[in-house]
Amino acid sequence: MLALLRAVAYSAGFVGLVLVYLPARLLSGLSQPVGLGLRQIAGMAVAAMGAALASWCTLTFASVGKGTPAPFDPPRRLVTRGPYRFVRNPMDLGGGLTLAGAALFFGSWPLLAYSGLYFWATHLFIVRYEEPTLRKTFGPAYQAYARRVWRRWPSVRRAGPDKLAG
Repeated sequence: MLALLRAVAYSAGFVGLVLVYLPARLLSGLSQPVGLGLRQIAGMAVAAMGAALASWCTLTFASVGKGTPAPFDPPRRLVTRGPYRFVRNPMDLGGGLTLAGAALFFGSWPLLAYSGLYFWATHLFIVRYEEPTLRKTFGPAYQAYARRVWRRWPSVRRAGPDKLAG
């Protein structure tokens, strides 16, 4: 239960800053859409899928990994279940989809560029910090997992049956 509370608190802080506050600064002065057209409905659907994916990741980190998405309080166990069965970094995918959905909803090119910057920054973090740390912490188990599951794009074919440790 404590892991879940920590995970929710850290995620709320990250979401509040990176996915709400900073995008709101980009959107300041932008007029609200007059109605709900196809673009707004598609944007809401994409953003909702992204938010649901990120939430599923947070719950999986807490319940399976006994930790949080925060680098200073990571999961204690290698998490290969839930959305991590299909992609190694679903939380970043969820955050990026949320931003892209908001960009679509508002028709905002600056927000779309921000979502691209978000993907680039998370990619650098993953490659330069997260993956080396996971290799060092979980050794052969992480190496085997990384061979089966792609970093950024889901693949049911490569993930195979849910027999991964974790």
